[in-house]
Amino acid sequence: MTLTRYRLGDLIEQVNTRNKDVNNKYTVSEVRGISNKKEFIETKAKMNGVSLDNYKLVKPSEFVYMTVTSRNGDKLSVAFNNTNETYLVSSSYITFKVKSDNKIIEDYLFMTLNRTEFDRLSRINSWGSARETLSWEDFCDIKIDLPPLDIQKKYVAIYKAMLANQAAYEKGLEDLKLICFAHIEHIRKNSELFPIGNYIEPINEKNSDGAIKLEQGINIEKRFINPQRPNSNLKGRKIVRTGQFAYCTQLNNENVAIALREDEDCVVSSVYDVFKITKEYEILPNYLMLWLIRPEFGRYVYWASEGSAYEFLSYENLSNYLIPVPPIEVQNSIADIYKVYTERKEINEKLKERLKNICPILIKGAVEEAKRKEA
Repeated sequence: MTLTRYRLGDLIEQVNTRNKDVNNKYTVSEVRGISNKKEFIETKAKMNGVSLDNYKLVKPSEFVYMTVTSRNGDKLSVAFNNTNETYLVSSSYITFKVKSDNKIIEDYLFMTLNRTEFDRLSRINSWGSARETLSWEDFCDIKIDLPPLDIQKKYVAIYKAMLANQAAYEKGLEDLKLICFAHIEHIRKNSELFPIGNYIEPINEKNSDGAIKLEQGINIEKRFINPQRPNSNLKGRKIVRTGQFAYCTQLNNENVAIALREDEDCVVSSVYDVFKITKEYEILPNYLMLWLIRPEFGRYVYWASEGSAYEFLSYENLSNYLIPVPPIEVQNSIADIYKVYTERKEINEKLKERLKNICPILIKGAVEEAKRKEA
């Protein structure tokens, strides 16, 4: 046998094990969402009081996908559990596994699903008005060309070797982050704490002449990003100069969108507040930012915010956040470690993107090798 065309439904079958079926063995710590990057992600939703009875289990070697494809970056959110852990996902997701007739390897199936070509097929086969969805039936009707198992194993081995290299790099990355945060936690426990308001001041500079053409937003990962809805008229928007900070005053769960501007000057929406350090001889911008990305700051923000329908973090309450202020040379050493971490993190993200981009190349190689055997 060489190359064979199959319906996905001939290769996979749906599973529907609920948490209540295993006596609610799994807890909030096992709950996961799925990103359109084809990864499991920790959920940011508040789970207090939420019943996990009907949450679905995703066991090792099983798959899950979200049926909604509209407003999802033209991508299908699907993930493969290649760990030894069992996860919980929303009951609105569809969980499935490879059939036991040994026609396709799980990793090869995931490589097939992890391609822009498959994203396009998913969008073409989605239906709906307010929201477009890819039903299980339509998902199963998608056809793929499948090479024999020996060829699948060959290309899966290549993919797994690349994954292992990336995972090793990522582990070293997390070790570096741990060193950095352990260092600043040691300083916090052994130093006097000061309100950051002693070292910063608010800025309210407007783009009155419209000279700055770059508009930015900030996400909860503490990064400047392109806004989802760009505006043509940027006059009157707040300016964020290089070296200044900006944050969204409206709280996002236990988090705040805050970032240090290290690139060229930009403008942000009026829902943001802007501030700068006034005593850089006492505290470095990158050192201060280290304290603003910690989970402890998120908890402080949640406590210090005020409001009814929406909660807001005022500049005054932000100013009361306490941090240690060691000598500049100590701040520099910590900031340098974190700079190396962020640089390597960006490299790691590029590696992960390249891994995804390699999937269509490997699948194409497997298909072409099978065709050559037919000739």
